[in-house]
Amino acid sequence: MARLARDLLAQDSVQGTLDAIAAAAVRLVDGCDAAGILAVRKGRAVTLAACGDVVRDCDRLQGELGEGPCFDLARGAAGERAYRIEDLSRPQASWQRFAAGARELGVGSMSGVLLYTEDEDFGALDLYACRPGAFGEDVETAVWLLASHAAVALSSTRTIDQLEHALESRHAIGEAMGMLMERHRFSEEEAFDVLRRISQHHNLKLRDVARRISGAGADGG
Repeated sequence: MARLARDLLAQDSVQGTLDAIAAAAVRLVDGCDAAGILAVRKGRAVTLAACGDVVRDCDRLQGELGEGPCFDLARGAAGERAYRIEDLSRPQASWQRFAAGARELGVGSMSGVLLYTEDEDFGALDLYACRPGAFGEDVETAVWLLASHAAVALSSTRTIDQLEHALESRHAIGEAMGMLMERHRFSEEEAFDVLRRISQHHNLKLRDVARRISGAGADGG
């Protein structure tokens, strides 16, 4: 944990810290196959970090249903600080629709804790396992420590809206780079350099250039 703390302090952004925490949960917690950090903003589920594809799928499902353990925890619906679902292969009295959807996604068990400081709640750190019974009480200490680091990172700045915007921008830039790499056989570095030069030449933000390229590609241009 001391080594992890040093690694997290070495990150150069809040987003980098959150991504590292999600990855650390998978690496450090026995039985954990995926992990993510979810916030609820204006009634919407916002995935702030994800290590594993199932994280975004589950976050999206909870946002669509307006229910789920992570979603309810992140918005402080029941005043709980943590949850653990030991066996999702069985019907669940709580979150019945989500539980059914999670089973279809291959989730066997889940655990999560609220990210909070004394004054404010920020979201939830959530762990996923393919097999039932993966998470017992013994994992809670590690999860709380990871959640504390995430809460501190988020408490240093009020940037959930900015983080969501940054994630959308990063996705747009990655998509545009992928199009350039496929179409012109550019390397990743060359594709980014093209975006950067267009941005500077036309005095446009990088994400706006990326969105125009992605839009033109989607339209066949």
